[in-house]
Amino acid sequence: MEALERVLGRLMKRLGIEDELQGWRAVEIWERVAGPQVARRTRAVDFERGVLLVEVEGSAWIQQLHFLKRQLIEAINRELGATRVSDIRFDIPRKGVLR
Repeated sequence: MEALERVLGRLMKRLGIEDELQGWRAVEIWERVAGPQVARRTRAVDFERGVLLVEVEGSAWIQQLHFLKRQLIEAINRELGATRVSDIRFDIPRKGVLR
C-alpha cells in the first residue's frame, strides 16, 4: 500500500495547487524567520500567487520592513527549501495587528 503523503502529493501536483499550498507554510514560519522583535509587531495572514501578506503595527514599521524585504524573502525561501515567496506585501489593518 502506498503512503498517503505520496498520494496526496501527487494529487496536489496534478491539480496544480502544490506550490500554493507549500507557500502557505510561509505564513506558519513567519514569526521564526522574522525574529522576535519583528514578530511582536507583525503577523503573516495570507499567501496568494507567491505574495505573502503581512499585517504591520504602523507605518514606521512598514518603512523599516521594506529595507529588510529582500532578506526576509530569501530567508523564508531558504527555510521552505524552494522559491515559493516572490514578494511580501505589508499592510496596516484597520483594527491593528490582531494576535
